[in-house]
Amino acid sequence: MTTVAAYAAPAAKAPLERTTVERREVREHDVLIDIKFAGICHSDIHQVREGWGTAIFPMVPGHEIAGVVSEVGHGVTKYQVGDRVGVGCFVDSCRECDNCRAGLQQYCTGGGTIQTYNHLDKDGEPTYGGYSEKIVVDENYVVRIPDGLALDVAAPLLCAGITLYSPLKHWGAGPGKKVAIVGLGGLGHMGVRIAHALGAEVTVLSQSLRKKDDGLKLGADHYYATSDPKTFEDLAGTFDLIVSTVSAPLDFTAYVNLLKIEGALVNVGAPEEPVSVNVFPLMTGRRSIAGSAIGGIPETQEMLDFCAAHGFGAEIEVISADQINAAYERVLNSDVRYRFVIDTATI
Repeated sequence: MTTVAAYAAPAAKAPLERTTVERREVREHDVLIDIKFAGICHSDIHQVREGWGTAIFPMVPGHEIAGVVSEVGHGVTKYQVGDRVGVGCFVDSCRECDNCRAGLQQYCTGGGTIQTYNHLDKDGEPTYGGYSEKIVVDENYVVRIPDGLALDVAAPLLCAGITLYSPLKHWGAGPGKKVAIVGLGGLGHMGVRIAHALGAEVTVLSQSLRKKDDGLKLGADHYYATSDPKTFEDLAGTFDLIVSTVSAPLDFTAYVNLLKIEGALVNVGAPEEPVSVNVFPLMTGRRSIAGSAIGGIPETQEMLDFCAAHGFGAEIEVISADQINAAYERVLNSDVRYRFVIDTATI
């Protein structure tokens, strides 16, 4: 075992503090990664505060990890020392179910994916995430960060980027399609960039017009305030696809009414409370409500290559580790444009 410095929450709702955790020795197919940057995702806050249920403590959050390989197991064939790599929301899965074999590890049915943190690995040991100096991961659950992407702007792509890329690709965002992104935050700003790069006509639906200039610079064609009831009148029946990135409950019925015939409202935000919807707008327009998780390993690599080819990463604010607790409060107050990234050299 290797002892590394990390920032952890010692208990539910407790401030994160500097500590140490143990990383396993490098096995045959493992790579040891020196973490350079780790993004802060809203889901980190949900889990530290047990918003999604009972959690494992102490908890080292972080599933947007970018770093450099510093050691490889003797059976590793995909990476070598010095490679720039990333780790996302999971570090293992059953590898045998139909979904895993199809590269859809995020939908593993053979016991589920093993999450990067707040989970137990196959040895029954708790997993610890990216708010730390190093991590050991099987090579099959690591992705390569293209040379065209700086590590700091690449880190949030491992969750925020793939969380938007996967549904936008799956539901066919592209030329001739009208796509709306609900919320312009850590997830939403990546949705705008990716949908624009895919060739779709992009609209941002945000609570206010406060970030309108940002949204248009990121690639949005239109920007509307959802606090204005006229928005829902003017845009009725407009969109082929709406992707909601917000983690607060919405009036789903109102958003369903913005869809064209056979349009889809896809939720990638994760509200802590259940939401309800009137089924009649679904029935009368053959519309659908769906959800989407992150992406599998192949699609995550595809997303990184896509972002590099189009010359963008995330919009970030780099912070030191001693600013993590303050950053959490700022995320809750929507005071970040658009993703906090921890410089792990400061841990």
